[in-house]
Amino acid sequence: MFTMCRITLSPSDADCEDTMAKDFSRMEDSNRSTNPSIHEMSSPTRRLLLRGGLGGVAAGLLGGLGGCASLGLGAASAGRGIGFASVPMRAVDQVVVPAGYTASVLYRWGDPVGATAGQPAFRLDASNTAAEQALQAGMHHDGIHYFPLGSGADGSARGLLAMNHEYVDDGLLHADGMKTWSAEKVAKSIAAHGVSVVEVQRQGAAWSVVSPSRYARRITAATPMALTGPAAGHALMRTAADPAGRTVLGTLNNCGNGATPWGTYLTCEENFVNYFEGPEQPDAHQKRWGLKKGNGAAYRWHEHEERFDASRHPNEFNRFGWVVEIDPADPTSTPIKRTALGRAAHEGAALALTADGRAVVYMGEDARFEYLYKFVSRDAMKPGGAAANRELLDHGTLFVARFDADGRGEWLPLVHGQGPLTAAQGFADQGEVLIKARQASDRLGATKMDRPEWTAVDPVSKEVYCTLTNNSSRGGNNQPAVDAANPRANNTMGHIIRWKEDGDLDARRFAWNHFVLAGDATLARADARGNIRGDTFGSPDGLWIDPRGTMWIQTDVSTSTLGKGDYANLPNNQMLACDPTQGEIRRFLLGPAGCEVTGVVMTPDLRTMFVNIQHPGESPSERSDPADPMKLSRWPDGAGRPRSATVVIRKDDGGVIGS
Repeated sequence: MFTMCRITLSPSDADCEDTMAKDFSRMEDSNRSTNPSIHEMSSPTRRLLLRGGLGGVAAGLLGGLGGCASLGLGAASAGRGIGFASVPMRAVDQVVVPAGYTASVLYRWGDPVGATAGQPAFRLDASNTAAEQALQAGMHHDGIHYFPLGSGADGSARGLLAMNHEYVDDGLLHADGMKTWSAEKVAKSIAAHGVSVVEVQRQGAAWSVVSPSRYARRITAATPMALTGPAAGHALMRTAADPAGRTVLGTLNNCGNGATPWGTYLTCEENFVNYFEGPEQPDAHQKRWGLKKGNGAAYRWHEHEERFDASRHPNEFNRFGWVVEIDPADPTSTPIKRTALGRAAHEGAALALTADGRAVVYMGEDARFEYLYKFVSRDAMKPGGAAANRELLDHGTLFVARFDADGRGEWLPLVHGQGPLTAAQGFADQGEVLIKARQASDRLGATKMDRPEWTAVDPVSKEVYCTLTNNSSRGGNNQPAVDAANPRANNTMGHIIRWKEDGDLDARRFAWNHFVLAGDATLARADARGNIRGDTFGSPDGLWIDPRGTMWIQTDVSTSTLGKGDYANLPNNQMLACDPTQGEIRRFLLGPAGCEVTGVVMTPDLRTMFVNIQHPGESPSERSDPADPMKLSRWPDGAGRPRSATVVIRKDDGGVIGS
């Protein structure tokens, strides 16, 4: 999940991560907390476990950690089976799905959102204005969810798609790229960020965007939003434009997502640091969040939007990095930044309910050595949809995860006044704990993870999963050593971790293991081989478990890395499927050249799948040449420039996807 940033890595790093990291988290490494890693704290027995790998001792603890080993706590696999023939890995510039399936493009960057009739069409030369872009699909589609309009068969034939538009490639967005710079270009970039809500319908086997639609709208980085929860109105949230600290303009770098059972969409602000120009001498808080002089060069918004200049407006920076709740069924509603869920470089927000109806939200923070979080609401969900649950996510407790080397773990509460989270330690109140969630987690001794990405809750077993995409800094250059949860040094391939709460989802303790270590079994380097049963993949990112319990895994190998080094046999990104109770992982989709495959959801009848294809044709420098925009990909239209898009996948016989 990505944000443009002009940074160059050393050649050794470039073998496994970005050369110009569009996702600053690939470069951001701002956790300088002194809390030791689990490896350093562990007993001799635990250190033996780590030196000997995660077989041996761990097998006795959890029944084996590798190869999709179960925690032994899951349910039967009824209905989870995958019946399609695996798609072979190869270099392509198209979306490839199994025999018997068809993939069609539905909603591209620049397509009219459909709020009114006669909205501006996309211009192949990128000459659309900022005002026109605000009425069109944003750039770089990411997380997505489907909200049915109607029940039964009607709900699976007509609904709303809410989707993120994470960031922009200015080389594609503007006709001449960044050769000249202006307030109009900044306004267009701002308009290309955020979220789309579009109405879609199926007629026969074909899906289309409904236009005009009373539901359709674009939410951008300039849309007014409310701040609620403990940090709303806090002194650290007040600005000259908003002295009350309760209203903010826009959401940006919207990466993963979530959805609530009361019918709202959760969009997650990830690498917000890239949009702000830092001061010459950042303070300790700014440093912990990676803010420094020169950050603003990635987007240059601060040159024409002074709120993005942190030296002039330091608190504006604190107003981003939140989970935003949107009611897609009410186009007049105000999006709400829910501060009770904590501030982070949020990757996703998987929500499930406890037995008594309270909301539990699992969230990863995609940056090196950052943390995994869980929020538990104080109150139970009420009947009555979004209106009845408008404040549910404003009250509750945020926790951060500690993974112990014996296969157990604990959720540590980020609550003011408990343990080190006191005024004497730099946390004046609960609002400051949430604004400084990283610093609070440092003090609590949470486990530094290998870039936690998307989370997912198995609806059948209630086991919880998180993709840890990669971390080439683990165990080297004076960085934290390997530990039980993050067992590989120079972890170029990533892994998926799994845990089971001790009882209901609100439990404070859990048991965990590794669902799979990604890798390529043909490689010479042991730490890159993994233990996959099935098709090879690396850098797991997007993750979704559908209602029957089938897991969908999406990959995000950086463009500078695809087909090289440890990824020599993986020229394209992909999506795979797995029955978690059986373990085999099978390739379902290949994306076009240079793309990331991200965001997946189905209609309630499981007969239509929506998948997002992000940044097809991205160059290794991760910014396109406006003079030759189609050099690396001509997808999806074969003309003009490559465009991120939502793809509809159907089985040719109309059957259930994956069966």
